[in-house]
Amino acid sequence: MRLTHLDAAGHARMVDVTGKQPTVREAVATGEVRCSPTVMTALREGTVPKGDVLAVARIAGIAAAKKTPELLPLAHTIGVHGAAVDLELAEDRVVITATVRTADRTGVEMEALTAVSVAALAVVDMVKGVDRSAEITGVKVIAKSGGRSGDWRRPS
Repeated sequence: MRLTHLDAAGHARMVDVTGKQPTVREAVATGEVRCSPTVMTALREGTVPKGDVLAVARIAGIAAAKKTPELLPLAHTIGVHGAAVDLELAEDRVVITATVRTADRTGVEMEALTAVSVAALAVVDMVKGVDRSAEITGVKVIAKSGGRSGDWRRPS
């Protein structure tokens, strides 16, 4: 199997997508920030000293999706045409889901993963003064659509 991100000498390279046709593509990623009961109570009551944790994390995630090529050296600069970052308070964690869309020559899986990761980092940053034990876990792509490889969904 030939790896597309390596040249003939085995060196990393950016894949040339010039010949590909733009298509509508979407990726969904998810992750969690596990938090102590004290943090979860403060999140539910809106009493985290740094302010509205979920709003800050949502905006941080959207901004991160648009900056992915600046963070990942081999990621293509593409038009992020839509990015939604949803945060849900579960019993002992904040569940983060990012959905990113484009109509371009390459997918948006890295943008969705970056959105979730940065949103999770924002949550940790916002709650660390209440409890330093917050932990980011389970960041992964759960679905993608479009492009040559078509649709994919992570098995349950």
